[in-house]
Amino acid sequence: MLLRRAFLISSVAWAACIPLTAYAASRPDASTLVYGLAVAAYSVGHLICHQLPARSFHLWGAALPVCARCTGIYLGAAAASVVPGLAAGRPSSEARRVLLIAVVPTAATLVFEWTTGVTPSNWIRALAGAPLGVAVAWAVGMIN
Repeated sequence: MLLRRAFLISSVAWAACIPLTAYAASRPDASTLVYGLAVAAYSVGHLICHQLPARSFHLWGAALPVCARCTGIYLGAAAASVVPGLAAGRPSSEARRVLLIAVVPTAATLVFEWTTGVTPSNWIRALAGAPLGVAVAWAVGMIN
């Protein structure tokens, strides 16, 4: 129960932080505190993502702190984590199966990129990542 709550709070907070960070970074008149929070979010983003500008969404003239694929994963996880009763009574073998199925779209875009040298659009990358985020939130919600 505690892990579910921690996941809910952290996934929703990080999902909200993603666009808010770009907004804060784009404000030339932002306070030191707001600017510091933006720097912290971009630093965390750097630890978990490549942050390539061409592979990231841009809002208010600033790149988001994570790429489009990561944005999809985190927004999917946040959306799924707030659905009440999402994982009631599911066996762990079903969770593994769901996670394996959910990784297919992301894996397909990666294989496509690596074999053709062509990068899918950011929207395709984000939409491919969303099922993985949803599945992870669902699997975390199953933990008692």
